[in-house]
Amino acid sequence: MIEMDWISVQGTGEWNEDAVILNEELKLYGVVDGATSLVPFRGEGNKTGGRLASQIVKLYAESVTPAEFRGMAALLRDANHRLGQEMKRCGINPQSKDELWTAGAALVRITDAAVEFIQAGDCMIYAIYEDGAIRAITRDHVAAIDHESKRIWIDGIEAGVRSKDQLWETVKPVIAANKQKMNTAEGYSVLNGMAEAEQFFEYGRINRIRLQSLLLVSDGLFYPEEGETSEEDGVKSMVREVRQTGLSRYAEWLLQLEREDAECIRYPRFKVSDDKTGIYIRLK
Repeated sequence: MIEMDWISVQGTGEWNEDAVILNEELKLYGVVDGATSLVPFRGEGNKTGGRLASQIVKLYAESVTPAEFRGMAALLRDANHRLGQEMKRCGINPQSKDELWTAGAALVRITDAAVEFIQAGDCMIYAIYEDGAIRAITRDHVAAIDHESKRIWIDGIEAGVRSKDQLWETVKPVIAANKQKMNTAEGYSVLNGMAEAEQFFEYGRINRIRLQSLLLVSDGLFYPEEGETSEEDGVKSMVREVRQTGLSRYAEWLLQLEREDAECIRYPRFKVSDDKTGIYIRLK
């Protein structure tokens, strides 16, 4: 038996570029985090590339039936292929990484004895055990590439800059350069419609022995970084808050913190509020 709580809350962007995947037939669940291309694109209904990317992955993953399912890697590979086909249809140059719509994703499929998973980007999956232990099943592949940009942002704050817009101008060239490293050994993994993305999927299987719950999140739900907060402490705090208060109240608490820090000074980050998507699954 599975009990589940999920949210997908829009941040300060024009669209919610996140998506939640709920395929009850397959017991397949996931979070997707779309990212808009550096070269502006608007599709039907004025949708951004990030919105289109997350919806393509979501709709495909939710459409797969048990008879059609050929494993987690094949599922995400097919979703990535569909993303590429739609970009080509819309005239996107596949050789220009600045034009590509992209998405991070983290999915699980729950069976009687195990949990299968697959991931790309910085969406994360945590396993929580009966003894309270928290196990990160995935790795944030974007954190290392973002470190330089975050350092420049913090240096600006320490130099006295108090405007988010001014800070953004200092990091924008670095973020643009990092886009060229997507799906390379020096960069980060992400769905971008191109075949090379498939080489950087991470996937596997864990057993369900004493496994109590699973938490899947997009990076908008990460616990806010302040001072010397370690990643491990942040994960523990996030999991604790979600278990005690639920995803919705945790997200609202985060949004309030972000509203009170509108220039992104106390909690250094690249936008006031990122989209926030999460699934908390209790296993019985």
